[in-house]
Amino acid sequence: MQRNPVPTGEICGLIALVAGEASGDQLGAALMRAIRVHQPDMRFAGIGGPLMKAEGMDSWWDSSVLSVMGLVEVISHLPRLLKLRRQLVARLFSASPDVFIGIDAPDFNLGVEKILKAGKIPVIHYVSPTVWAWRPGRVVTIAVATERVLCLFPFEPDYYKDQDVVAEYTGHPLADEIPFDIDKMQARVEFGIGNAPHCVTLLPGSRSAEVSKLSKPMLDAADVLTQRYPGMCFLMPAASPEIGEYLNAEIRKHPAINCLVVSGSAKQSMAAADVVICASGTATLETMLVNRPMVVCYRLAGLSYLIIKWFNLLKSRFFSLPNILASEHLVIELLQKDVNGKRIADEVCRWMDDPESREVLYQRFDLLHRELKTDAAASAARAVLNHIGMAHDNISD
Repeated sequence: MQRNPVPTGEICGLIALVAGEASGDQLGAALMRAIRVHQPDMRFAGIGGPLMKAEGMDSWWDSSVLSVMGLVEVISHLPRLLKLRRQLVARLFSASPDVFIGIDAPDFNLGVEKILKAGKIPVIHYVSPTVWAWRPGRVVTIAVATERVLCLFPFEPDYYKDQDVVAEYTGHPLADEIPFDIDKMQARVEFGIGNAPHCVTLLPGSRSAEVSKLSKPMLDAADVLTQRYPGMCFLMPAASPEIGEYLNAEIRKHPAINCLVVSGSAKQSMAAADVVICASGTATLETMLVNRPMVVCYRLAGLSYLIIKWFNLLKSRFFSLPNILASEHLVIELLQKDVNGKRIADEVCRWMDDPESREVLYQRFDLLHRELKTDAAASAARAVLNHIGMAHDNISD
């Protein structure tokens, strides 16, 4: 495939990106802003969510088309995803972008990257798959599929040191965006709950499948907590209007609780909380950076969990990012059958009734935040622009 060389320092043109969920949409939007600091006329296209669209991305498909989790769930959606991949790849070859950046969503993006790499389109994978947690053998597949991996956490590049792929730590933009001190009372006033004696935030996830698994046990926990702490209120952020409608319908099944569904206010709802009950994933990192105690919940489809357990695919002691980053058990992790109303409520009560443990946690979270605070989006942008320059130099030789 012939491509016109673009000298380093005069890079312009098109960057293609694919982000599969809300966290990828956040990363993609931050990256786009940072790239435009150096290249104001750069164009962006691909698959993205509302934040990337707001930054001017030409979104060929919405990121919701990739919102599938779990082994069994992916299999059931496989024909649709394969068709989407064929359509996307054809469109990418037609557009001939300067670089393709797959943001997370490795099961989809790495397949796209492998095809594009063979077709001489430069490729980058942004967000290392969790090879440190499960399926460490994936580093070989990743190295074959892509040319460069941008890692969010400082311990990740070591997993690629024996592979023929560039892996570099660029940091996580959330650590830069979230301030060290967020006023709890001010956040509550913004939600109209300034007089509430206690507040717990419920974060069942950003994907429909995840929300359907976790919203019920979280609301069951809210019932128990309302009995133990009269006047307690609950905030429940919704990642989309459709999820908001679903959550409101579920809340109506729990008339005893005072729960408000909020739109687009996840970080502020965390800030308003005494304790956060959240799905495993980026929400645990956000809660850590906002510096609130949490109870982390993770629930897979039964067959997916059995496969992971049977084949011993889970390699890490922990599955929540605060515990992984600290290499110790800082926060409570509940898995599968332990994700039930009573157990969740019991763990929330441990935080509520133990101010000394909360204070220790605040100090540890603050330290982790300061360690992670880098100019992450700018670092990732520099890596992308350098990669484009290197790629063009190679093609023009």
